[in-house]
Amino acid sequence: MKVYLFIAFCFLGLIAQSQTPQFRGPNRNGIFLETGLLKQWPANGPKQLFKVEGIGEGWSSAVVDKNIIYITGKKDTSDVFSAISPEGKILWQTVYGHSWNQSFPDSRATATIENGKAYLTSGMGEVVCFNLSTGKILWKKNTFEENKGSIGIWGVAESILLDGNKVFFTTGGELTTMVALDKNTGETIWKTKSLNDKIAYISPILIEKNGKKQIVGVTAKYIFGVNPENGNIVWSFDYLKIAPPENDTSRGLINCTSPIYQDSFLYITSGYNHIGAKLKLKDDLSDAELVWTDKTLDNHHGGVVLIDGYIYGSNWVNNSKGNWCCINFETGEKKYEETFKNKGSIVAADEMLYIYSEQPGFVGLVKPTPEKFELVSSFEITEGAGPHWAHPSIYDGKLYIRHGDVLMVYDVKNP
Repeated sequence: MKVYLFIAFCFLGLIAQSQTPQFRGPNRNGIFLETGLLKQWPANGPKQLFKVEGIGEGWSSAVVDKNIIYITGKKDTSDVFSAISPEGKILWQTVYGHSWNQSFPDSRATATIENGKAYLTSGMGEVVCFNLSTGKILWKKNTFEENKGSIGIWGVAESILLDGNKVFFTTGGELTTMVALDKNTGETIWKTKSLNDKIAYISPILIEKNGKKQIVGVTAKYIFGVNPENGNIVWSFDYLKIAPPENDTSRGLINCTSPIYQDSFLYITSGYNHIGAKLKLKDDLSDAELVWTDKTLDNHHGGVVLIDGYIYGSNWVNNSKGNWCCINFETGEKKYEETFKNKGSIVAADEMLYIYSEQPGFVGLVKPTPEKFELVSSFEITEGAGPHWAHPSIYDGKLYIRHGDVLMVYDVKNP
């Protein structure tokens, strides 16, 4: 019964995009729809099938479509996009935009794949469409610059969201907050009004209730809902107002974690001792109201997952330290806060949690139980350099772990 509930939660209230490889799984909630995976690993970790070097420095995740692996990276001052064979050979590698040129410039945007095309952003806000069979750029728009977007000190970190014939991208700034581009041409379809705010470092999500779709995005101050048909901002909630930074109210929140949604409820969290919050959307998606706040799970940038009524992830103690937590989604009550190496990223598949500590780089397999932090297996990542900030991904029984310029692929399929 538990496995059926787990799978049901993957779909409840979300747009089921099982054919869309993208950031944090097919529904952007950190849950990969894989089954038949190992429930325990050997002492030294699962079998490594291969590793790929030369993908460029970055913190983006790998996505897989038709057995081909795609990933972004930074080389010199450019962002590059690579296609990798199932055996680990780089098939092609194409420069597609300018890397962020200030603090932490490595690439961080994960590609979104659909119908033989990839959609992605550069660190400077260029939106690009690729033909995957040739590795050639079909169209490219400097959307951020064209709309005079407003940016924070870490550049653009948004992975493209798709719906129908539209590509959605958050610009911030005085002219607009989000734009929709034609998927085939890159031409602008609509622009929202401006919330007069800077962009955050998150990727928006697409939700659905009563047959009505809505994009939920986040800026430095606001969480907001957009009608994907016409670009109307239907509602906005001042997240900064309920969760002011403890030491610096001038810069707003440093939001790096995409919200999660289930059955009319949204959860948003941010690191740096900010307050997490649960919001309830009206049945017609016309407004959102605060339900509760919590101070336990102030997630830095590793994401959170919701399973069987509980939210799992790591919190922020300081920039180099954090713990692993579980809170009750209904009430916000803390269930546990435990240490394991350090804070990091988290995804889930086949009734298990996959965690990846950012420093040192350990990958752990954890049972999703609210009673305690139950680590089953773990192993250390020794390849690559820099902080371990890339989120894991799981496709076709394989676990993809990225560390800097190196991508490692592990067999986690139960024989």
